[in-house]
Amino acid sequence: MTTTASDASAPPSSRNTTMRSSSGQLPESGPVTVAVRVKPGATRARVGGRFDGPYGPALVISVNAPAVDGRATEAARRALAEALDVRPRAVELRAGAASRDKLFQVDGLASAIDVRLRRLRDGSAD
Repeated sequence: MTTTASDASAPPSSRNTTMRSSSGQLPESGPVTVAVRVKPGATRARVGGRFDGPYGPALVISVNAPAVDGRATEAARRALAEALDVRPRAVELRAGAASRDKLFQVDGLASAIDVRLRRLRDGSAD
């Protein structure tokens, strides 16, 4: 497992980690944990940008849905699935049901998800 320097002080259960093989490469398939910052009630729905949150660098997702009864979380889950080109059922909330900072687990081709995530979050695929 690899963690970022900013994660070192976080408790082990909340660290933003990605499973890597001994060669440093992401496994071909399996779950990927994605840190997300949700902005509910936005005038324009949008996926993209970076927020340094409690789980490390997070992808910013703005949704039209209000933060009421989990509607913003569900809208963010569906927007994340669409942005990463996976089925909505492949995206599952792992932490942060009542918070703007959330962790989602995404099942799929890990290397492809990682490239798309970096492009959306950081604006690069390197």
